[in-house]
Amino acid sequence: MDDDASAQSAAPSAARSSAQSSAQSAARLLELLREGLPPEALLTDPQVTASYATDMASFCAAGTPAVVALPRTVEQVRHVMRTAHALRVPVVPQGARTGLSGAANASDGCLVLSLVKMDRILEIDTVDRIAVVEPGVVNAVLSRAVAERGLFYPPDPSSWEQCTIGGNIGTASGGLCCVKYGVTAEYVLGLDVVLADGRLLRTGRRTAKGVAGYDLTRLFVGSEGSLGVVVRAVLALRPAPPRQLALAAEFPSAAAACAAVCAVMEAGLTPSLLELMDRTTVRAVNALGKMGLPETTEALLLAAFDTPHAAADLAAVGELCAAAGATAVVPAEDEAESELLLQARRMSLTALEALRPATMIDDVCVPRSRLAEMLDGTAAIARAHDLLIGVCAHAGDGNTHPVVCFDPADEDEARRARASFDEIMALGLALGGTITGEHGVGVLKKEWLARELGPVGLEVQRAVKHAFDPEGLLNPGKLF
Repeated sequence: MDDDASAQSAAPSAARSSAQSSAQSAARLLELLREGLPPEALLTDPQVTASYATDMASFCAAGTPAVVALPRTVEQVRHVMRTAHALRVPVVPQGARTGLSGAANASDGCLVLSLVKMDRILEIDTVDRIAVVEPGVVNAVLSRAVAERGLFYPPDPSSWEQCTIGGNIGTASGGLCCVKYGVTAEYVLGLDVVLADGRLLRTGRRTAKGVAGYDLTRLFVGSEGSLGVVVRAVLALRPAPPRQLALAAEFPSAAAACAAVCAVMEAGLTPSLLELMDRTTVRAVNALGKMGLPETTEALLLAAFDTPHAAADLAAVGELCAAAGATAVVPAEDEAESELLLQARRMSLTALEALRPATMIDDVCVPRSRLAEMLDGTAAIARAHDLLIGVCAHAGDGNTHPVVCFDPADEDEARRARASFDEIMALGLALGGTITGEHGVGVLKKEWLARELGPVGLEVQRAVKHAFDPEGLLNPGKLF
């Protein structure tokens, strides 16, 4: 038999051997997992496990998980990690999978570790103003629970009715109120984290102050499950503020609206919300929700205050908007009307998704002083690629969300969509910004993270990853 024939004969045999080895490995993995997990905590049906393969991001590769584990206790999570470490099986931690960067996407043969069943609020302390929660607690559920005790948990991502606290911590989520209250990282005081080898690490504190040692808590916030698995969090709370009052201001251009944003911030005002929707977004929201927003505007600015003198603060913002060129300034008449305006803003991404079969949602944050250049540049990119791109933005902190709407079945349009997405990120970096303000890196922005960090920054971050996870088992293929 010649060499070619031998090679052809050997190929099927090698494939069978590899398949047998994979099957044996999967069987051994399940055998060991079952020693510490109840039957209902393990999912193996391929049709079921496939539903855990991706988050909500487009253009992000995903593999096929070998098994999905749904632990309910810290000890069960530790058992999962010890087992995966012993067998060198990669682990992908997941929350509600509402992320937009592919950070929760499975890899082939991985163990998906879903934390959604760990959904208990363990403690709400009104004296120390903290909540202790498990990672599967839904953001809105926590917010309502602490509100009943006269307290306030500020981080409020647009997906707050579905997203979990663990996922918020993993991606360092933001929200509509960041302009006044900051992002998730400002509210995480301490964490219990299961490391790659199953050890339990406790970081941070319950106290109002504390500077002992390196700030490992902040290191885990935004690490996208690549350093450890968060199983408990101590969160800072605030006293509940007064209910918000809002206004809407119409502008003839994005530049005029951005000038108003800069004027508000320069005046030293502290809005609890300062949001912008471009014309495309306003029309999409009207089409989906029949909200009655003004479709003739090129940019709609929403401002809100939760201060004791909200009406007076809104009046000051209204004057600044008028000076910047607003064609109309409409204060809400009461709290109910204010809430309708906020619902319209929360609806933005869903409304834009309804315009075309698919979307790519950018998350570029720039200095407030460069916000107008970011929006004008995005509009130019949309024209250059003949694409529909709507922009909604947390304008008060410069965080823009250009949403590229396209049909993935149209190869040319999909190519142009991907090109426009990259050009928007390049624009953000050129304006002194960052490739992500709150959605994270995941799979979608790996290449761009390397560009933003530079070679030395990338080397240091990889060294941190190696220190916590030397075998590279936690969420492989994400970040870098």
